[in-house]
Amino acid sequence: MKMTLILLGVLLTTFVVMVYMAKLKMKNIPSVANNPKIKVLTDINFNQQIKKGILLVDFWAEWCGPCKMMAPVLNDLAENLDSGKSIGKLDVQEFQSVAATYKVRGIPTMILFKDGKEVNRFVGVKSKDFLLKELNKFN
Repeated sequence: MKMTLILLGVLLTTFVVMVYMAKLKMKNIPSVANNPKIKVLTDINFNQQIKKGILLVDFWAEWCGPCKMMAPVLNDLAENLDSGKSIGKLDVQEFQSVAATYKVRGIPTMILFKDGKEVNRFVGVKSKDFLLKELNKFN
């Protein structure tokens, strides 16, 4: 019994240390510049940008490690989209009212809009292939 408790304590401590180290690594992920094809969204241009066509909006923040992991994926995706489809990014720290309107609770959250209407939502890190497949469902 005592040995089991010691082993459990060691495993729990190891797990806590691993989680802490992973958080430190994510925090230190360098930022990646946006691809010029990615639309930078604000509270002023948001409604106009989502109004027509298919737009995947990334709700993100500078301090978010998983958001930084998504940046290269979205940059690559923006290069390979068909006409009528595009990528936009909205900084939730700066434009909290827009994030609140769309009930964004965690980031990264990506919302897919078609002609101004939300048609799908994804939370967390996603692959380029997954996002491309989801975008291609709408023409």
